[in-house]
Amino acid sequence: MQNPRDKIIITCAVTGNQTLPSMTPHLPITPEQIAEACLGAAEAGAAITHIHVREPATGMPSMEIDYYRQVVELIRAKNTSLILNITTGPGGRFAPSEDDPKIAGPGTLFLTPAKRTEHIAMLRPDIATLDLNTMTFGAQVVINTPPNVRKMAQVIHAAGTKPEIELFDSGDILLMHDLVKDGTLKAPHLVSIVLGVKYGFRPAPETVLYARDMLPPDTEFTAFGASRSAFPMVAQAYLAGGHVRVGLEDAVYLSRGVLAETNAVMVEKARDIVEMLGGQAMSATEARAHLGLVDRGRTTRSAA
Repeated sequence: MQNPRDKIIITCAVTGNQTLPSMTPHLPITPEQIAEACLGAAEAGAAITHIHVREPATGMPSMEIDYYRQVVELIRAKNTSLILNITTGPGGRFAPSEDDPKIAGPGTLFLTPAKRTEHIAMLRPDIATLDLNTMTFGAQVVINTPPNVRKMAQVIHAAGTKPEIELFDSGDILLMHDLVKDGTLKAPHLVSIVLGVKYGFRPAPETVLYARDMLPPDTEFTAFGASRSAFPMVAQAYLAGGHVRVGLEDAVYLSRGVLAETNAVMVEKARDIVEMLGGQAMSATEARAHLGLVDRGRTTRSAA
């Protein structure tokens, strides 16, 4: 049984892929807004920022490499210690057409592993997410086949980037064990246990403990909740011996009926919860040492 840590890492997921501009007027959309959200989160106590990008004209999710490059450059111009965690999640979504289900219908964004990781190869961030889930997700399905996951992991490792394994249900953890056995994933491991996504892990204390106890040895974990479970899961993750994550990717409310005006205020609330429970948030420098990450500030910026 793990005990709460003296110090934990706070990750802030500042914009994501699922939160819509219609849900909140405070969602960062342009590269400048996303970079400023990351910098603000860092000032509030986040050691890691998790980054997606969006199409500035529409606010919808994007995979445009130049937007990623702009975000990285803008952050690194002001902060070289903040740990950058960039998504590879977009590109695994399939919606069968009504007339012929083997043909992609509206809502599909299904890309090759190379396309989903080309920005990682170019920008070489500290961390890149690697989703293991194949599941119903809204009106579509997300498909991450083991062969595609292996190809993406190879690109991430070749970039000198640490994969953060995203786990949405217990079967994902079993797949992770297989990927560890065949050498695709190399210890020490970093994972996120995602709770509160419909048809995935239920956001409850027993779920966090169950998932934690299934993880491979030598694994650091973050557990976080979506929507109304975001802040309760901060407390649960800490109490279970894990790290925490908040941000406008995961939830838009700071409290019942009160929209979070910035990612920074969400980080401040998460930090306050951890401190009330007896812990402290690591600085980016401390988190980098704890996770065994090299100082990528200059190299990431130059690669960008």
